[in-house]
Amino acid sequence: MRCVALLLIALLAGCGESTQATFQGYVEGEFVYVASSQAGRLDSLLVQRGQQVTAKLPLFALESANEAAAQQQARRQLEAAEAQLKDLQTGKRPPELDVIHAQLAQAQAQAHKAALQLARDREQYAVGGIARAQLDDSQASADSSAAQVRELQSQLIVGKLPGRDEQLRAQAAQVAAARAALAQADWKLDQKAVMATRSGRVFDTMYRLGEWVPAGSPVVRLLPPENIKLRFFVPEPVLGRLAVGQAVSVRCDGCKAALPAKITYVATEAEYTPPVIYSNESRAKLVYLIEAHPTVADAPKLHPGQPVEVALQ
Repeated sequence: MRCVALLLIALLAGCGESTQATFQGYVEGEFVYVASSQAGRLDSLLVQRGQQVTAKLPLFALESANEAAAQQQARRQLEAAEAQLKDLQTGKRPPELDVIHAQLAQAQAQAHKAALQLARDREQYAVGGIARAQLDDSQASADSSAAQVRELQSQLIVGKLPGRDEQLRAQAAQVAAARAALAQADWKLDQKAVMATRSGRVFDTMYRLGEWVPAGSPVVRLLPPENIKLRFFVPEPVLGRLAVGQAVSVRCDGCKAALPAKITYVATEAEYTPPVIYSNESRAKLVYLIEAHPTVADAPKLHPGQPVEVALQ
């Protein structure tokens, strides 16, 4: 009887020990789908499934012959527009001005000759040596020669001037448009070689080499460690004990030790609610979704879809 009493006492003591609350859940990943805004044939795939990558690491490249040609065209158009603007700003070239100088010297010599002839004809007309018509011809020739001199002098002044303000503004706008077209061509070409925007594990590749990739279609599916989270459900009576930021521990098959995590989301609505009135007996049937995130260092140890056991702390 004494042995039986001791056994009952031991059993009652064991029943009185408090046990830690644990809940079943699973691992979920929020994937980053890496795509190009441009369409093209997949020329190179630089990563493979399961590979760990860092930010700015090249992932894949699409064929880019058309974009490279468009870039060269835009660059040449910009160079032409800039050259035209520079030409308008500098006026005529020195050899062109030399031509005007030579024409002016010739016109001045012709005007001097016409002026001398006009002076002689006036003297001859005064003594009656020539007719009035000959004097008029000499006068017209002298006036024409003098006008040609003034014209060439004006051409020389204009040749040294830059283009009109309206022409300069119009050409400057052409340069700006060409520069914007080049920037657009550069951007399209850069979109053909895609790099990782974040560090993480390559979860899957969606295309094979040589396949046509539509614009915006993901080629690589990344899983950053900070995007791995735990999802588990707790009954309604436990909900009041949980809060965002609360620490929990996670165990999984193959994990050598429990992994620390923190609750990042507590659902405000129940799930799997039975169609009954919320009586005291039915409250325990209500469950609420809870999400927790492990540390970035421990996240790679977990895999999407993996069942886990979450213990409250």
